[in-house]
Amino acid sequence: MTYKYFSPFLFSLILSSCTMSPDFMRPDFSAASTWDPMLGYDIPVGENNVNTLDWKDFFKSQELCHVIEIALHNNKDLKLAVLNINEARALYQVERADLLPSLNANGTGSYEKSSDKSSLTGTAQKTEIYKANLGLSTYELDFFGKIRSLTSSALNEYLATQEARSVVQSTLIADTANAYLQLLADKKLLALTRQTLVAQQRTYNILVESLSHGLSAEQDVARAATAVETAKANLHQYNRFVALDRNALFQLMGVANDDDLLPETTLDGIKITENLDPGIPSEVLIKRPDIRQAEHLLLARNADIGAARAAFFPSITLTGSFGYATQSLSTLFTSGAEGAYSFLPQITLPIFQGGRNRAQLDLAQVRKEQAIVAYEKAIQTAFKDVSNQLANRATLDKQLDAQRRLVAAAQKVYKISEARYKFGIDSFLSVLDAQRELYTFQQEEIEIQRKRLSNLVYLYKALGGGAPSS
Repeated sequence: MTYKYFSPFLFSLILSSCTMSPDFMRPDFSAASTWDPMLGYDIPVGENNVNTLDWKDFFKSQELCHVIEIALHNNKDLKLAVLNINEARALYQVERADLLPSLNANGTGSYEKSSDKSSLTGTAQKTEIYKANLGLSTYELDFFGKIRSLTSSALNEYLATQEARSVVQSTLIADTANAYLQLLADKKLLALTRQTLVAQQRTYNILVESLSHGLSAEQDVARAATAVETAKANLHQYNRFVALDRNALFQLMGVANDDDLLPETTLDGIKITENLDPGIPSEVLIKRPDIRQAEHLLLARNADIGAARAAFFPSITLTGSFGYATQSLSTLFTSGAEGAYSFLPQITLPIFQGGRNRAQLDLAQVRKEQAIVAYEKAIQTAFKDVSNQLANRATLDKQLDAQRRLVAAAQKVYKISEARYKFGIDSFLSVLDAQRELYTFQQEEIEIQRKRLSNLVYLYKALGGGAPSS
């Protein structure tokens, strides 16, 4: 090949700058092609697509939206995720800058004077030299795509960091909503316990009064006292739970504990969108931010292999400058100045590196395999998350309906037991048992009610909801 044809070829090669990275292929899903059905239950199907349903539309209660909005503005984890994005963006810009040459303007001046004794000619001499030039810093020609591979790696690290921020936001929305639901549930349990304690205390007082008149047994009084103390113990427990719930919620909100920031509502007043469309796993999972994050990290590791391969080949760097030199500063930028330039191309061929380049390539390949496994694990974890929430969704409605019927039946048993006791048909033990069962069933109803709402929140998150639209 003659020089005439070599120059255009070299120029086009520089422009194209092909990399030596392997062709990227997204790993196949190892998850099932459909969501796992439960025997005897249908997978709930709705018309709301999570990826087009903004979290403000998903949560229909203004109270929930209020606490979530505060968390999104103040939560420290989310702020740290944003700072990580800024860091990754800056690192990408640093790598990207290496694709272009750096030009620097330089100016120098030297003044030297010798005495009669120090001069070689025996006569004192004075020398002045002033230079101004435009210099090309060491610039590597990216023949084998090393710099472009590093830039691609940095870009995907940056994109992965963006997705990590989306993961944090999606998790924050779900955790804040569920912390608020837990607080409301414990407040409802606290109110139920207070109501139960009042009823049991009233019963105990009646029995004590009856005992003083010989109309009741000491055993009944003792049993009533046990029920009162149990309710008091539960009261202290739920007071503690409410305090802990407040602390957890305020931490997620990223603000100081201030009850004025918490809107007044009840668990019964919370409304959340229920008819979510679970979609097809292959379409839903790939849109989750944690899956997109794992894919970008895999792309980054793939690019690292290209950079490691390019290290086996020669590198060519260019250094040069062009400017003017003169013996007088006043004539430096006039026609009296003389041109001065330098051009220093350099080629470096790796011959012996002690196995460093081979080790770097092996390391890059191992890290890619790790990224593949991490990607596949993220897919499997996401599939499990959605499947679990769909299983809860299919059963919690029916469980809550059954529990409410159980509470209604227990209330009827309690009323009948009270009536039979007043007419002397049954002992107080039957009343106490009925009261204890009713309280337990009411507690379970509240907990199932909270779980049902919490399931909707986590199903929304599992399907990729709550993340910023990309």
